[in-house]
Amino acid sequence: MERRFIPIAAFSLILAALITGGTAWFSKNKAAVAEQNRFAGKVAGVSDERTTPAVVERHDLSSEFKPVKRDGVGSLAVPTAHSAVLLDAASGIPLFEQDADAHRAIASITKLMTTMIAIETAKSLDEPVTIPEDAVYAEGTRVGCPRSGFCNGERLHVGEQVSVRDLLKAALMNSANDAAISLAEHVSGSQDAFVETMNRRAAELGLLNTHFCTPSGLELDDVAKEENCYSSALDVAKIAAYAQRYDILWSTMRMDKTVISSVDGQYQHEIFNTDQILGYPNLRGTKTGFTPRAGYSLLAVAGDPSADKHRLIAVVLDDSARWQSIQEMLLWGFSSYQWK
Repeated sequence: MERRFIPIAAFSLILAALITGGTAWFSKNKAAVAEQNRFAGKVAGVSDERTTPAVVERHDLSSEFKPVKRDGVGSLAVPTAHSAVLLDAASGIPLFEQDADAHRAIASITKLMTTMIAIETAKSLDEPVTIPEDAVYAEGTRVGCPRSGFCNGERLHVGEQVSVRDLLKAALMNSANDAAISLAEHVSGSQDAFVETMNRRAAELGLLNTHFCTPSGLELDDVAKEENCYSSALDVAKIAAYAQRYDILWSTMRMDKTVISSVDGQYQHEIFNTDQILGYPNLRGTKTGFTPRAGYSLLAVAGDPSADKHRLIAVVLDDSARWQSIQEMLLWGFSSYQWK
């Protein structure tokens, strides 16, 4: 499995094309931008230990600052994406939209909502979750099966107990469907009941173009009902903006690899991260998604390269060049805007 993303060639040319009139700013910040272009750097170690209750709200980002577009900067286009958005996390102001409200399948990006609800609901991240049968036999990516149809590790076992914390790692890092299903049934008793919670939570967050059908993002067996399963690039970005307060989600997404264990220590499972830009400076985290219906989709959150004071949320849905598109969007956003 490839662990690092190959740098995009000639980012300076992209900047020159996208940011006319931004030469003075670029010169002032050239060291920070140069750092963004080095993707082979090793990510600093991140601890996901928590000594506080499962629900912790963080207010690190100040909404007093608003993004203001610099004079003379060029426009942005993401031609490979069917839908895209770039959002300022603190203010909720979109810096770029491309069919951002269009209803689209989002596949495993769904797991961001699933894991957020799990940490809001669980009394402790260390409480045990009993793995149900329907989770073990779920389709697609699972613990021990880093890709659909390819299993090279220890899989989860029916009746095995794994902590909420460790299932979060499997669901977010490797996008394991069995982990998401196990969390959902632990919280609500069934997948259907959990989906009701997901949609109620979506309404509370003001998501006008979202209706979830599964906690994993897997497609329904009934193809006729798939039209009722959707979100939008903008709604995904809004979920990510709200979820900034839960550091456990984002520190987990930045882990390169780990080993999770059953509560009794009988089983151990190796988990790898699907993130191809873990070396990106001030990366907060990413979440991938893919099904045949949804195509290749991606959510990424990063802080500004100079001081990490402001965060941008980039989302592309159904984009065959998702990793390149996301980086170009973040680079354009931080180069084209200043916060005042």
